[in-house]
Amino acid sequence: MAISERKVYPRTGDTQTIYLKNVITNPNIIIGDYTMYNDFVRDPQDFQKNNVLYHYPVNHDKLVIGKFCSIACGAKFIFTSANHTMKSLSTYPFPIFFEEWGLDVANVTEAWDNKGDIIIGNDVWIGYEAVILSGVTVGDGAIIGARAVVTKDVPPYTIVGGVPARHIRRRFDEETVTRLMELKWWEWSDEKIKNNLPAIQSGRINELK
Repeated sequence: MAISERKVYPRTGDTQTIYLKNVITNPNIIIGDYTMYNDFVRDPQDFQKNNVLYHYPVNHDKLVIGKFCSIACGAKFIFTSANHTMKSLSTYPFPIFFEEWGLDVANVTEAWDNKGDIIIGNDVWIGYEAVILSGVTVGDGAIIGARAVVTKDVPPYTIVGGVPARHIRRRFDEETVTRLMELKWWEWSDEKIKNNLPAIQSGRINELK
């Protein structure tokens, strides 16, 4: 069992930073070990209410966040039900108001275009008040800049920023990225990670063992 599974607040005296996995109750939100969320405005334990938006059970879509991610205050994950359909001649969500217009309740999801799950990889850093839209996959090791609006997939170990978010640069050269994706250090045991922290923190990939 990972240490992170046994606590909500990993830092003594800090009630703004939590291990997110341990406060989530929605089965369609899946969080990896050691992923942390910091909120200095609201209670971070209310993440699934304040930060995961338009996430209605009728769509069966999921938010999946990997291990060792760092999520800054105010980051938002906006799901399909925030959309209005582009297939109709009108963007007005008539199917939601099925009683008013005599429509079939079973067709309520026709009010929006279903974009799908939001998938966040491991060791991803999501900056202050960044927004990630439904259907987006963010690769391992990526960085999302503050207040970026992510509308498209982000490759592993890539830094993006802006509105809409655009590629800024890769964090490492291709050889290093390939090696990191092979090593998948976030899958190691706590003890092995601890033994390799000097190499991880100093960027000496050749010393990982």
